[in-house]
Amino acid sequence: MKTSLKVAGSIICMLATVFFAQAQTPKKSKNNRRLVMVKNAEELKNVLQIARPGDSIVLSAGEYEGKFIIPATSGTSEKPITLIGNKNCVLTTGDVSKGYVIHHQANYWILKGFTVKGGLKGIILDGASNNVLDDLEVKEIGEEGIHFRKFSSDNKLQNSNIHHVGLVRPGYGEGVYIGSAISNWARYTNNEPDRCDNNIIINNVIGPYVTAECIDIKEGTTGGIIKGNTFYSEGISGENSADSWIDVKGNKYLIEENKGINHQPSVLLDGYQVNCAADGWGNYNEFRKNISEVNAEGYGISIRLKSSKGEVVGTKVTSDNKVINAAKGVSNIPLSE
Repeated sequence: MKTSLKVAGSIICMLATVFFAQAQTPKKSKNNRRLVMVKNAEELKNVLQIARPGDSIVLSAGEYEGKFIIPATSGTSEKPITLIGNKNCVLTTGDVSKGYVIHHQANYWILKGFTVKGGLKGIILDGASNNVLDDLEVKEIGEEGIHFRKFSSDNKLQNSNIHHVGLVRPGYGEGVYIGSAISNWARYTNNEPDRCDNNIIINNVIGPYVTAECIDIKEGTTGGIIKGNTFYSEGISGENSADSWIDVKGNKYLIEENKGINHQPSVLLDGYQVNCAADGWGNYNEFRKNISEVNAEGYGISIRLKSSKGEVVGTKVTSDNKVINAAKGVSNIPLSE
C-alpha cells in the first residue's frame, strides 16, 4: 500500500510539472524567471503547489472558485513569487460561511491587484513572512478580511480596500487582524506569544461595513506601523467590544497619519483604543498626526491605563493629532510634542 501511494504521488508531481511547463509563455527573461498564465481555479491550484522563486503567476479575468493554498514554498528577497491579476479576477470559496479563500503559508510572495470575496475568512497568513499584499480588494467575507497569524512577520499590506466583512459573525469581522488573542496561543503557537512582528499596514481603505475593528492588534505582537490608512466606522457592530477603528494590545506600534471618519448613527465610542489584555502588553505605542472625525461620546485616542490584566505604560499621543467632535477630547493622557 505504501509503495502504491508513493507511485501515485510521483505521478501527480510529474503531471503538475508538465502542466506548469505547458502553461508557460514561450518567452523567458534573461535570469530564467517564468511567466505563467492561468485561466481557471484548477490551473491556479496546481500552479500554486509547484511555483518556484522568481515565477510570476498571472490571473486571467474571471471567477476562481475554491480554497487556494499557498504552501510553504517560498520565494527569496531577490526572486519573490508573484500572483497578480486585476479586480475582475475574483477568488472565492463561493460561500461566506465556508473556508479560507487564500491560506498563505510561505515567504517572499507578492499578491497584487485581484479581488478576494465570499469565504468565511479572506486571506489567512500562517507562518508567512516578508510578503507584500498590494492593491487587493477584500469584500463579502463571513469573518475577518486579512489575518496575520502564527508568527507571520515583516509583511506589508498596502493600497488595498477591505469592506463588507463579518457577514456571518459580526464580532469576528475585523478588517485586518494581527496576531492571536492569548486565549488562542495554545491552539496556534504552543502557548507562546504569537509574535507577528513588524508588519506594515499602509495606505489602505478599511470600511465601511467592517463589523469589528478596522484593525485589531493583538497582545504578543511588536513593532508594526499603521500609516496613511482611511477608516470608516459605518457598520461596526459593537460585538466583542468592537467600538473603535483600531484596538491596540501589542507593543511599540506607530499609528501615524491615518484618517478615521465616523458618520452617525454609529456604535463608535473612541477613535482609537489601547488596552492591556495580558500583563506586559499594550505598551510604548505612539500616535502621531492622525485626523479623527469621531462624532462620538468618547476620546479621539483612549488609553485604558489599567485593567484586571495589568497596566498600560509608555504610550505617547502627540499634540499634532487632530480630533473632531470627540465629547471627551483628544485623549485621556497628556499630549506630548
